[in-house]
Amino acid sequence: MSEPVAVRDLVAALDEISPPDLHEDWDNTGLLLGDPAAASSSVLTCLTLTPDVAAEAIEGEHGLVVTHHPILFRPVQRLTANDPQGAMLLELAQAGVAVYSPHARWDNADGGINDRLAERFGLTDVLPMRVRDDLSTKTPRGAGRIGTLTEPLSFATFVDRVKVSLALPGLDAVPTKRPVRRVGVACGAAGSYLADAVAADCDAFVTGEARFHTALEARGSGVGLVLLGHYASERFSLEELAGILADRFPDLTVQPSDVERDPLIRC
Repeated sequence: MSEPVAVRDLVAALDEISPPDLHEDWDNTGLLLGDPAAASSSVLTCLTLTPDVAAEAIEGEHGLVVTHHPILFRPVQRLTANDPQGAMLLELAQAGVAVYSPHARWDNADGGINDRLAERFGLTDVLPMRVRDDLSTKTPRGAGRIGTLTEPLSFATFVDRVKVSLALPGLDAVPTKRPVRRVGVACGAAGSYLADAVAADCDAFVTGEARFHTALEARGSGVGLVLLGHYASERFSLEELAGILADRFPDLTVQPSDVERDPLIRC
């Protein structure tokens, strides 16, 4: 049996991994449900806390769920069992399951999702795409990443590298005839970062998902656009985050959700 750890200690570790100063005003991060003084003998990580994942957490007696996408993302005026989210949160609270979300903080942390994507794609000299001027550090910090391949690749070859790095059977893309050397990366639904990639003279931009008109803008600008899928662009990192927490708390059971799946499939 794992030695229980106080939720507040787990939160402190998660705050070191995904620093609170990277919080965005539009986001909802940190401990969102639960008692910091409660003890947890196991932790479950997931991309999105859905009813099936919540049931997994309750049945597995996990004291803390780390979900990348926040619960209560928008303000609510009532919490009842009459709607799916309310019912799920009430069940979690009654079972004593706490919920933490790092969201954009984990996207943009040193060693976070965007850094991990850049590493998988073989990018070097990696820097933030949108530098945060409000962060008083010697090293630039901020959202998204821009990096350079050690040698130029054709767009098709670069796409093949991306697919292999994330074990993807396929993806959507807007091709470019330009050799790909400078690459922008922003996980999740970050199509708005295309303008930043264009301004930074990137040859290609990789994100999870984007609007149709963003694809048209990419084609018009000559920048290759690679769409991994929202799930594929982020879920892998929650599996790796489970490993990071397990290393920090060797006596704690930490595991990614077994039931979580991408709601979209390729037919």
